[in-house]
Amino acid sequence: MFITLEGGEGAGKSTQARRLAAHLAQRGAVLLTREPGGAPGAEATRGLLLSRAWDPRAEMLLHFAARREHVARSIRPALAAGAAVVCDRFADSTYAYQVGGQGGDAALWRMLVDGTLEGVWPARTFLLDMPVEAGLARAAARGETNRYEALDIGFHQRVREAFHMQAAREPARWRVIDAAQPLDAVTAAMLAAL
Repeated sequence: MFITLEGGEGAGKSTQARRLAAHLAQRGAVLLTREPGGAPGAEATRGLLLSRAWDPRAEMLLHFAARREHVARSIRPALAAGAAVVCDRFADSTYAYQVGGQGGDAALWRMLVDGTLEGVWPARTFLLDMPVEAGLARAAARGETNRYEALDIGFHQRVREAFHMQAAREPARWRVIDAAQPLDAVTAAMLAAL
């Protein structure tokens, strides 16, 4: 099973991905991974993406270049070996951030999904949702701020709206979880939704 966790900054995706992977590891092999990243070439591209602002199309292309490496080198082999894959972000984040947040081209996003992922798509996606201001405050409390976290509140509102739009379009795949709850409650909600 391929499971992704999505959401805005500070929603707790990384923490909950680790918790979910630990739970699933009691039943068999699990790959815990992230985007951008998850394979050597994809990790190198992550550094480029976080280093500076890019033209929205170039940024989307970089995300999909990293994702293609991730799928080819990590996700597809793990799934073929019978492992569960838990991924902190995937293509839905590129839609939310580059299309919703930056106003990028949705048709280009769709073309890149079709042309690079070869049918590798999550069976379940958890949207860890919380008010933008609370998520950004949580992210700032971690210390170092990345370039996405530093963008204006309007950008983050558009990202949140884009996540909700995707969840509404594919209700069979998506589950929206209130990420403002205590950690254990968020984990329990995810496990119940599996």
